[in-house]
Order: sequence, then structure tokens, then C-alpha cells
Amino acid sequence: MRKIMVLLVLQVCLGVVGKAHAALDKDSAEAKLGERLFLETRFAQFFAANCGGNFNATLNAGDPVMAVLVKPDGTIPGPFAGQSMNCRACHLVGDAAQTPGGGFRTYADFARRSPIPFRIEDGLTLTPRNSPSLVNGLLNLSSKRTLHFDGEFPTITDLIKGTLTGRNFGWLPDESGAALHHIAQVIRRDNGSGQLAQDSGGAYRDVFAASGAVDEEFKIPEQYQLDVMKASDAEILDAVAKLMAVYVHTLQFQVTPGGTFVGSPYDVFLKKNGLPQQPKGRKSDLVYARDFRARLAALSNPQFVTEADGKLANHNGQPFVFGPKEMQGLQIFLSEPMAGNSSASVGNCLACHAPPRFTDFGFHNTGATQEEYDFIHGEGAFMKLVIPSLNDRMQNPDAFLPATAAHPKATGVFRSIPIAGDARQTDLGVWNIYANPDMPTAQKHILASLNLKHADPETALTRCIGAFKTPGLRDLPDSAPFLHTGRMDTLTDVLHFYQRFSTAARLGAVRNADLEIAKINISEDDVDALEAFLLSLTEDYD
Repeated sequence: MRKIMVLLVLQVCLGVVGKAHAALDKDSAEAKLGERLFLETRFAQFFAANCGGNFNATLNAGDPVMAVLVKPDGTIPGPFAGQSMNCRACHLVGDAAQTPGGGFRTYADFARRSPIPFRIEDGLTLTPRNSPSLVNGLLNLSSKRTLHFDGEFPTITDLIKGTLTGRNFGWLPDESGAALHHIAQVIRRDNGSGQLAQDSGGAYRDVFAASGAVDEEFKIPEQYQLDVMKASDAEILDAVAKLMAVYVHTLQFQVTPGGTFVGSPYDVFLKKNGLPQQPKGRKSDLVYARDFRARLAALSNPQFVTEADGKLANHNGQPFVFGPKEMQGLQIFLSEPMAGNSSASVGNCLACHAPPRFTDFGFHNTGATQEEYDFIHGEGAFMKLVIPSLNDRMQNPDAFLPATAAHPKATGVFRSIPIAGDARQTDLGVWNIYANPDMPTAQKHILASLNLKHADPETALTRCIGAFKTPGLRDLPDSAPFLHTGRMDTLTDVLHFYQRFSTAARLGAVRNADLEIAKINISEDDVDALEAFLLSLTEDYD
């Protein structure tokens, strides 16, 4: 009962400011059912259109998008070939570990942008953004919490419901009602014959009701139980989302019961040297990082980490080490500009990526959208792009904003992948969500995250241009390629990007640049050390 209550508090009371907390029980019945739903391939529009009304059918041919996994350099066989879309297709773990050319993932895929089911009505085949890792994605419990790169969803259950009934699962914006009914019917009519069901307790109607037909290990607690044969479609989707949220909450890197990260060479280095591993009391991550920087500078005889301290089994021979180069990179990472010392190396990374979580869960414009747009249209093109005012956008939402159920024919030109043939198309990030009347629940969280509560609406909209959510930095090798554009294949590429755009920001050549970007000042030697440090945050995750 105590474990259940802790789980409920963490799920429901998300307004409480929280730091890293101990991992939830992946083996609980509710987490197992959440994972089953995460893997479920019958919720997609392709299955609805091809199952002939048989919700337990084996498809004659799967959705073509599931046949392969796309990588920057080609394709490999997909683990869900012959089926239709599920959440795992974009958030892999060991699914392709044994596939030639594959490997482990930390709940991300291999693509620059994730493939989605084709619909002739809109012609889309890709998500507008790279798929981020889900691991540690729900550590932030503050009132500034938002999810997705642009903050569209204020809660994980909102995100899940939006995904299952949205374009990633093949549903068009005006098909949300059909999607809702179809998902509910899959739950009601599942007969337990599928492999997922056989491995996870049987038919959904029995598992959701925790009936006597279900083995004890799969009986979910009362607060998650539902009679799906009597429940409405909306009640079923709510129950599905809550259970999937439990599962996603369990996706954390290794932590102690007290919430201390322990899995990477960096974490072992801190422990070996008696350095503080997480904030104490109500200290913010940023305050902790500055205190930690001082402690690190005072360390006279550092005890480095060698392969005698651990091993990385899933990373192609990457050594489990934290040595002098990694320490140098850490010091650059934590450094901030000092008055009167313009020549010093300054990473200023802690401004957005303060340890131990290595993300502020906020929104920043690093220039990634501009980099891609200018690569296609020429240097300086993004600075000249005509972006509508708030009034113009409100007068004609179909011309500028993403498609929704209320505006199913909207073009979404500013939430698109840029192409050479159309200079209008780009991705402005939070700009698409702020003051969007079709997304009212996201507004207060975005205003809080960007500290725009007291800004006039037009200024606030301008400050949203190109702003995207800060990703975490743990186990980066298993989530490449990088940035929301997926354009950077290696950490070296990412660091060179920051070299270029920090210089451009100081020259006023980055549109709506985050103020912290201009403070970065790193050399080529610094890039080498920073990459070594970032690799020291790697750990095995399965």
C-alpha cells in the first residue's frame, strides 16, 4: 500500500518542486500494463482501416512505415514489421540491439526525424522533429512543467492521449473522435489471443478489471481498475493514459533510493571524491552546480575512475572512465563568464544543463532552427523570414498555425520541416503554441517557463521564436542524432554548432538568440575536453 501511495503522489501531485527521486517499480502490475499499452500496435489508424472490423486480426500486410528503422545512413529491419504504429517505434530500447547496424537506444530512435504513417490527405511522412529520449523525461515536478519540444502538453497524460489520437498514429486532426472510439474498442474487444496479451495477463477487459482470471502479478491496484464494458470511450482513454504514464514515470537512469544518480563514470567520480551528488534541501540545480564547481576547483588530489570501477556493456567498447580530460571538460562545462577575463574558456553549459539532471526543462533558442533554415536557403535567410504578428496570426490561424481538431486544414508552415522549394516552411517551436486558442491548457506553463508573465503578448510571441525545450545530457550516444532538427550526428558536431552560433549571437546575427548562448566561448581544445566529459555521462540502460 505504501508503494502505491508513493506512486500516486508522484503521478498526481505534479505541482510540487522535486529533484531526482528514486526510480519507481518497473515490476508493479500497473507499470507492466502501461508497458503493454506502450507496445500495443492496434491503436493506429492503419490497423483500424485494415482489420475489417476484427479487433484481434492479424494484418495481411503491415503498415509500410513499420517495415524498417530509418538511420541517417540508411535503413535496417524494423522490430514491428507487419504491424502498425505503436509508441515503441519511436522510443526504442534493446529492440534493435541484435540487428546488424542497430544497437541500444534510451527510448529514442535512430532517425533525424521519425517516420510516421502516410496519409494521402496531407502527404506527411515524418514528424517535424527528432525523437527525444524518454528516460528521465518526467523528473521535473515543478509548476513550469511542459512536455514536447514546444510545450504543447502540460501533463504526460495529455501527451499520451494527444499522441494516440494524433498524426503520429496516422489519425488526421478531424479524426480524433474516430480515434477515440477505435482505441476504446480495441480495449473492449481484445480477446487475449495476441502475444502481448499472453505475456501480460490476458484480455484487456480482465486485466483492467483485475478479475479472477488474471494472475496475481498482473492485478492492478483498485485506483487504476475499470469495467471497460460499461465505461465510456473517454473513460477508457483516460485509464489507458494514466497507466502508460505510470510506465513512463519508471523510465529513469540508475538512482539510489534517495534519488542519487549512480550509473555513469561521472557519477562514480563524484562518489569516489566525496563531491556532492545532488542539491540539498530546496537548493536549485543551478545553485548546486555553482557550489559544486567551487568544490571541484578545490579538489587537490582527484581520484579518477578507471575500468576497474565499472564497465559499459552496450556501447561498442566505450571505456568506463573519468580522467583528467573528462575533469577538464567538466570544469569548462561549469564555467561562467567573469568580468575582465574575456579570454577564458567559457562553456556556460550549466545555464541550461545544470547537474545532476542536466536540463532545466525550460525553453531556449540556441539557433538550431536558423542553422537548418540557412543551410537550405542561404546565410542570413532566417533573419529575413517574414513571421506574422500575433494579430495577423489570430486573424488567419489556418495560414500559419498547426492543424488541430478546431482547424483541421491549417497549414502548419511554422511547424514544418524546411525544404528548398518553399521558403515559408520552418519550425518556430514554442511560437506555435503560445497564445494559440486551440491549446489553452499549455499557456500558463509556457509563460512560467519563459518568464513571460508580465510581457505584452506581441513581445512574448517574439521571444518564443525558435525556442525549444532543453533535453537532458545523460547517455547521449544512445539518442543520436542530436538537436530537434536531428542534423548533428556526433557530439563534436553539436559542440562545433555551439561554437559557431555563440559567435554569431555575440555579433547579433542570431534571430531571437537566448541570452546565455552569447556567453559561450570555447576553443577547439575545449571541444575535445567537453566531448570527453559528455561521454562520461554514458551508462547502460535497459
